[in-house]
Amino acid sequence: MDNKTTQFDFGLNNVNEVKEIIKSVLNALNEKGYNPVSQIIGYILSGDPTYITSHNNARSIIMKVERDELLEEILNDYLENLKNE
Repeated sequence: MDNKTTQFDFGLNNVNEVKEIIKSVLNALNEKGYNPVSQIIGYILSGDPTYITSHNNARSIIMKVERDELLEEILNDYLENLKNE
C-alpha cells in the first residue's frame, strides 16, 4: 500500500477573476438580504444555482467558475488569514 499523499491541483488560471466573481455575488446576496455564507455553501454543495440570487446577474456570474475553483479560492483566503493572525 502506498502511503504517499495525493496532491490535487485545480490550476486556477485567474485568481483575481474568481475573487471578483465572489465579491460580486457577495454584494448581490447582501443587497437582497440573504445570508451569503448559507447561500454560497448551498450552491457549492448542491450545484443548484437557485441558491444564488439573479439580482445583478449574480447567478450567471457565479456559474462562470467551477464550484471546486470557488471552494479553492475561499479556502486559500481563509488559510492565508489564519497564517497572518
